Amino acid sequence: MTNIEPDLKRRSFLRAAFSGALVTPGVMNAAEVEKAIAGQFHEEARDLPMVEDADVIVCGAGPAGIAAAITAARAGAKVRVFEWRGCLGGVWTAGLLGYLLDFDKPGFNQELLKRLDERDMRRGTSKGSVVYEPEGMKLLLEEMFVEAGVKFQLHTRVCAAYREGKRLTTIVTESKSGRQAWRAPVFIDTTGDGDLGALAGCSFEYGEADSCPCQPMSLNALLVCKDVAALQPFIHGSDPSRADGIAKDVFLKEIQRGEHFPSYSKPTLWQVRDNLLLVMMNHQYGVPCFDAAKITEATVQARAELHKIVNGLRKLGGPWEGLQIAATAEQIGVRDGRRIAGRYTVNKADVIAGARYDDAVVRPTFSVDIHALTAESNKKAAYSNAGIKVKPYDIPLRALIAKDVDGLMMAGRNISGDFIAHASYRVTGNSVAMGEAAGVTAALAALSKRMPHDIEWKDSSAKLESIRASNA
Repeated sequence: MTNIEPDLKRRSFLRAAFSGALVTPGVMNAAEVEKAIAGQFHEEARDLPMVEDADVIVCGAGPAGIAAAITAARAGAKVRVFEWRGCLGGVWTAGLLGYLLDFDKPGFNQELLKRLDERDMRRGTSKGSVVYEPEGMKLLLEEMFVEAGVKFQLHTRVCAAYREGKRLTTIVTESKSGRQAWRAPVFIDTTGDGDLGALAGCSFEYGEADSCPCQPMSLNALLVCKDVAALQPFIHGSDPSRADGIAKDVFLKEIQRGEHFPSYSKPTLWQVRDNLLLVMMNHQYGVPCFDAAKITEATVQARAELHKIVNGLRKLGGPWEGLQIAATAEQIGVRDGRRIAGRYTVNKADVIAGARYDDAVVRPTFSVDIHALTAESNKKAAYSNAGIKVKPYDIPLRALIAKDVDGLMMAGRNISGDFIAHASYRVTGNSVAMGEAAGVTAALAALSKRMPHDIEWKDSSAKLESIRASNA
């Protein structure tokens, strides 16, 4: 048998499959069959159901998307949100992030903390770093969307974007309902990875420049233990009045006693409630946010490492007796995605100088946090600040408005910024504040039939303050 024969058999099988009952008559001709066999497939154009019932469409219901949608609705806009996961909250919930950083910002940040407190769903008293219950957060966010009148659809991913000239007018989504088209005056990209901006034709940066090396991904997990009191020496303080880093090194030594050196050399264990724990202890290096195959491989490897570490700890006995994984995250946590080009790019110089702008929407204070870019560098240091001391700096509204496409805003870690600045502002307290700014600006633009770049921040700010006051 020659090497050609298997390929001929494969082609024959494909021709038979494409020409049989699997294909609607007239849909594919012989030339199209050949293209499919050769690695190409021509998809026929088709008419899609079109819905035009929103002033603002938000793509992505992570921290920034939550704040953007609720704020836009409170500003009087009709809002639709599309989220590809099975819950609201993004990294907070599907990603089992479990803690909130740089959360001492006014507005929605404080409203959310208040609601968490009312439900007894967070630990500690600090507003800079908060441990919360991811499952309870899902229900809370759904209730807040319903209260605000936000229409939202889960299990739905944006898959195409269309412009008229420079203006974004229409997106297409894929879901169990098939492909659907949606029009609106203004769109907000809160996908985290800048998916909408890329589909709409925006330029972007990724990683240190245009490509990896990029910050690693991590898959978090919830654990249950037999005796949480026995594990206190290894648990990080829920209240960051205790210095960052407490318990991390002793936890690492325990993992090493279980005969494994973790891919994240600063593994961290938090107590969520009673015997429910949260853990972050793995890195997946050099994984592009837009490569599904590599993300799949990273997720599988990360989950295997989590089980290996927990099994190793349990075998040690003592305080680790009975330790087991309750759940791994639905989605691997992405630190580094596309940074969509905006009308201003937040940069390293801003962070060092403590830049001030008249159109500032938030003032980040979090350190430059660059996790090791390779497994080898992780052995020397899990993360670094690149030698930069952050002075609280402003992020201007212009960084949230797309440069290449009109009618499109961004909020969260996919705003316009360089690698260094992104390593500081990417935490969720800042994402929430950016979401508020994008939401109120998008609402004012849509309701007044203007573009976001035509809205003065003083008008957005005044409206936002009014919204915050009424929901304090």
